[in-house]
Amino acid sequence: MDSRVSELFGGCCRPGGVPAMGGTHKAKGAGGSSGCGGPKGKKKNGRNRGAKANNPPYLPPEAEDGNIEYKLKLVNPSQYRFEHLVTQMKWRLQEGRGEAVYQIGVEDNGLLVGLAEEEMRASLKTLHRMAEKVGADITVLREREVDYDSDLPRKITEVLVRKVPDNQQFLDLRVAVLGNVDSGKSTLLGVLTQGELDNGRGRARLNLFRHLHEIQSGRTSSISFEILGFNSKGEVVNYSDSRTAEEICESSSKMITFIDLAGHHKYLHTTIFGLTSYCPDCALLLVSANTGIAGTTREHLGLALALKVPFFVVVSKVDLCAKATVERTVRQLERVLKQPGCHKVPMLVTSEDDAVTAAQQFAQSPNVTPIFTLSSVSGESLDLLKVFLNILPPLTNSKEQEELMQQLTEFQVDEIYTVPEVGTVVGGTLSSGICREGDQLVVGPTDDGCFLELRVCSIQRNRSACRVLRAGQAATLALGDFDRALLRKGMVMVSPEMNPTICSVFEAEIVLLFHATTFRRGFQVTVHVGNVRQTAVVEKIHAKDKLRTGEKAVVRFRFLKHPEYLKVGAKLLFREGVTKGIGHVTDVQAIAAGEAQASMGF
Repeated sequence: MDSRVSELFGGCCRPGGVPAMGGTHKAKGAGGSSGCGGPKGKKKNGRNRGAKANNPPYLPPEAEDGNIEYKLKLVNPSQYRFEHLVTQMKWRLQEGRGEAVYQIGVEDNGLLVGLAEEEMRASLKTLHRMAEKVGADITVLREREVDYDSDLPRKITEVLVRKVPDNQQFLDLRVAVLGNVDSGKSTLLGVLTQGELDNGRGRARLNLFRHLHEIQSGRTSSISFEILGFNSKGEVVNYSDSRTAEEICESSSKMITFIDLAGHHKYLHTTIFGLTSYCPDCALLLVSANTGIAGTTREHLGLALALKVPFFVVVSKVDLCAKATVERTVRQLERVLKQPGCHKVPMLVTSEDDAVTAAQQFAQSPNVTPIFTLSSVSGESLDLLKVFLNILPPLTNSKEQEELMQQLTEFQVDEIYTVPEVGTVVGGTLSSGICREGDQLVVGPTDDGCFLELRVCSIQRNRSACRVLRAGQAATLALGDFDRALLRKGMVMVSPEMNPTICSVFEAEIVLLFHATTFRRGFQVTVHVGNVRQTAVVEKIHAKDKLRTGEKAVVRFRFLKHPEYLKVGAKLLFREGVTKGIGHVTDVQAIAAGEAQASMGF
């Protein structure tokens, strides 16, 4: 992690202090040229001289992996060729975990050739037959004309192919929602999930609040989850035409789970816990058009960068501002995103074509950061955000998913409830393996370092019944009459065969993002490692006596209250007041169950 990220936490770098870097950058890719304007190692063919200046003749060369497939044309293939194409589609769908994008009229090297109208119709008809063969639906995303050494108009068509994998109920994408207090996070989620615009006084957000004081103050203080579905044809499925979450799940092929986090600085520990514990695929950073980057916005941006969570930006409340004010806020965002600590490529989304390009480039490049400007009251540009979310593919590939599923079961406990007639229920994320109804697991560590046996009675994903849970999915597990008093946040439920290790002392390689004075031995901080959140004391700083902002070191920590289950390589974030630091666990001093209390100094 670049130590210059510390500028975002220390307030040392203000937008006004960064020189302007010109207008909004358009991300390169589906709507622009790759790198140097063509595939590496290939020169442009002389036939391309007639290409329009605003429509470069190349896309990046087709990759063997991933869910994007180039096809020059699919006109009347033989039966053998058709079967081969179907097998190829199955592969692309598997790579995209149920989604694939076909570019018709493009050669494998990325050359934009285009097809005449008749050839394009025949190709789309063949593509439709292929999709029917595998049980998928297709949706035309966009068509573009190209000028490729021909007097006749030629087009390229981009098609989304979607099929829910046979081994799961729907595709799932988790999006954490960040931003300063009063920027409109809960209101935007209310509009997206309820299907009704806000009245300008926060009516849309009322259904999202979990506590009375949140309704009275209008400010989120806890973590809440909201869902937005898309069917196989890309149409929105929300509470406007479904009465329950279960109906939304049944009608959807793709589900966006929004993790609504607190914006007030007083609840920063809750926001950090949501980012580290719930493992979001990406984050939505909300910025109010009339206030710009203010309050905790910069700190939330720094957290996303520190934890390497990809993010896109939504500028809200554009209905309250003049056009010049919105443009000023966008320019401010561009300057901050381009500064050395961020090193992002901002891409302003102003059309449906931009939204499609942004979704593809966002998944392919960690540096591209789409920017949307919209209103939850007037609904301006709200559809562009929906197009983006509909097309946004999973950000982890299928190979990584398969490897995680083959490991032993490990479920992180993030929430604990007592439900009438159900018993004790825990919520969290399955970080590895597969969990089924009736599985026998062990949970811990307890204060004395033990793991207790329990049984999974039932499973729910997005408030809908589910029999099998797979690695990377979030869910709630019913544990029957298991004593809730024996559970706490930060525990893990694992397979008995795992023989999990616990520790009270661990070492981590850290970068001190911000500290007002010097960071020394004996300093106490709150440590976040996945779903673990506990106070720890600095026992030793290797090779140094003290640390200052931006410096790196290997530090030994000791938990103060009870032992925890940690894994080497896990990301770590610690805080205390304005002090912030990040790193990863390099070593854990494993202890046996009977030695736990002695190791804690009891």
